[in-house]
Amino acid sequence: MAELGLADTVGILRQPGVRTRHSSTGLGWERLYVSVQEEQPYRAAFDPAPTHLLILHLSGPVTVRRGRGAVTRSRTIPAGGLFLQPAGRTLAVELGGTLETVHAYLTDDALCEANDGRPVALSEEFGTTDPLAEQLLLALAGAVRSWEPSARTYTDHLTGMLAAQLARRHGVREAVPADRRPGLSARRLAAVRALMEERLAEPLPIADLAEAASLSPSQFTRQFRASTGRSPHQFLLALRLERACRLLRAGTDPIAEVAVACGFSHQEHLTRVMRARLGTTPAALRRSG
Repeated sequence: MAELGLADTVGILRQPGVRTRHSSTGLGWERLYVSVQEEQPYRAAFDPAPTHLLILHLSGPVTVRRGRGAVTRSRTIPAGGLFLQPAGRTLAVELGGTLETVHAYLTDDALCEANDGRPVALSEEFGTTDPLAEQLLLALAGAVRSWEPSARTYTDHLTGMLAAQLARRHGVREAVPADRRPGLSARRLAAVRALMEERLAEPLPIADLAEAASLSPSQFTRQFRASTGRSPHQFLLALRLERACRLLRAGTDPIAEVAVACGFSHQEHLTRVMRARLGTTPAALRRSG
């Protein structure tokens, strides 16, 4: 298999206002191409690419418009926001300001391999947040910036993790009729999530979550897992971690205060969870922001 390179970006990184700082060109990567750059404002349309594109905004906020005519959507995306463009689709986009980004172009073979060999249809997204995908992109960008041949196994592992996260978190799932769904209804799931976000800093018993869904605790736990693939505790922990990441990047409150405000018992608890799930620490995340 040939190395992925600039040609696989279908002109996106050949815009006149793109100033590349680092890239994986010449490193022999066959499943992933990574580039770190500064982009000037532009408006352009691109042909379908053979690779899936994930962009991490390193700076911001900046306004991005996607699509054409009546289907144009516009969002103001902060630092840490993600832009996802599935392979095989045309792209019309307008960047409203100067922006620092990390681009990752991933082959469909890598995505399928991470999904046990099954095809994956990714959703078009922009402005979404995914702390794990963000940290994986930052780690890949760091590897490109200070490349050593001994890091090849490390970057292969990161590539597989990124592909798996895209398949798990951003894959489009086939619609199932409402009367055949084993999990919570959309209304009940929304009510549970709203309660979790409202009481993120507090202990939240299963009984309270079950009451919000009008179910017994055992029914609720079973249906919640069927809907989300995670237990209520795992889902709540992910919400707490996402909010902690946002506060650490955007604010200056002491890490200990951020930890407690997001439902962690103390700073060490937040550090332990962040290291286990994201491979980083609160202090390192704040410095990278």
